[in-house]
Amino acid sequence: MANDTSISLTSPLMATYGRFPITLVKGKGSYVWDDQGNQLLDFTSGIATCNLGHVPDVVKEKLEEQLQNLWHCSNLYHIPNQEQLASLLTANTCGDQVFFCNSGAEANEAAIKLARRYSQKIKGTDSFEVVTFKQSFHGRTLATLSATGQEKIQQGFLPLVQGFSYLPFNDMDALDQILTLKPAAVLLELVQGEGGVIPAEPEWVEKLAQICEQNDILLMVDEIQTGMGRTGTLFAYEQYSIEPDVISIAKGLGSGFPIGAIIAKEKAANAFEPGSHGSTFGGNPLATAAGVATVSHIVESNLLKQVKEISAYLDTQLQNLKENFPQIKEIRGKGLLKGLVVDGNAPQIVQKALANQLLLLTAGPDVVRILPPLTASKEEINKFKATMEIVFQSM
Repeated sequence: MANDTSISLTSPLMATYGRFPITLVKGKGSYVWDDQGNQLLDFTSGIATCNLGHVPDVVKEKLEEQLQNLWHCSNLYHIPNQEQLASLLTANTCGDQVFFCNSGAEANEAAIKLARRYSQKIKGTDSFEVVTFKQSFHGRTLATLSATGQEKIQQGFLPLVQGFSYLPFNDMDALDQILTLKPAAVLLELVQGEGGVIPAEPEWVEKLAQICEQNDILLMVDEIQTGMGRTGTLFAYEQYSIEPDVISIAKGLGSGFPIGAIIAKEKAANAFEPGSHGSTFGGNPLATAAGVATVSHIVESNLLKQVKEISAYLDTQLQNLKENFPQIKEIRGKGLLKGLVVDGNAPQIVQKALANQLLLLTAGPDVVRILPPLTASKEEINKFKATMEIVFQSM
């Protein structure tokens, strides 16, 4: 058998990911361990997902309790955890009703469908256009990659789903084009995560919101990466003078357990009725158990205050790095969603960090993305900084 050259050595997994050469088997707090026993500081948080750190006790306990009772029953029946989580989300946002699904892409799919149905069934128009912005990222399904304002994401999947127009992000003059497009909705990120960790400018967002309100265009905010306390408030929109009609969320909502949702104001939510949209697994007892534990902890503890304090400390350390290493050209972001714009190869920096037991991400070829858990300590920030000093010195 050892000499049988017909045996394939390739993985049975499709090659859809450029995986790092490590295998993670355990996590707790800000740390993960690989299959060789090495401990690594994780400043990716599972791509802004494990906001309470890995395997947080408060979520683990709720999941273990639910595992003993009921895993799945479908949305043909009432699910108490689902009702509780929806109540938590509406009580702490400007929204009135919630639809649950399984991921961020599905949440944005639901938002797009809701926008079309609102326009056609509530307003009585034939409008279906959704305005998004260049360098945005809204998901990998056919509709959400069509909504995404990055050609590299769309390559190989043509023709795209019709009904999306892309305007320049943070461009005041470009907003004047919205009315000529006669859209059903506008969909935006308040910090473009995958697009380079670029925050929206407050004046630009306010003008956009005014245009939407005055013309009955749904304002839909993609909070999949910025939500659940990542930027220092439960949702990033709270730092702007706006109230979105629809908020899409996922990632940090379940502390790593797959769950997504849209939160909508009543006028938009009324566009959905029985049979108009659904999900077999969306909001099942296990997923919503994780969500209830996560959201309850964020809103009932002092975690958001801690995020503001630790993000200010991180800002100071990043600024110190910038002063000492000319490779760093700019620091971007909000809260604990940070980007270092570098004069050089961001993927190479991430690889060197990995070699020094630190996990980081990129956000394009020249941006290093930093996503600590919201529970990160000053000591862990110091360890991150010390490692980055080693990395930049080696370059």
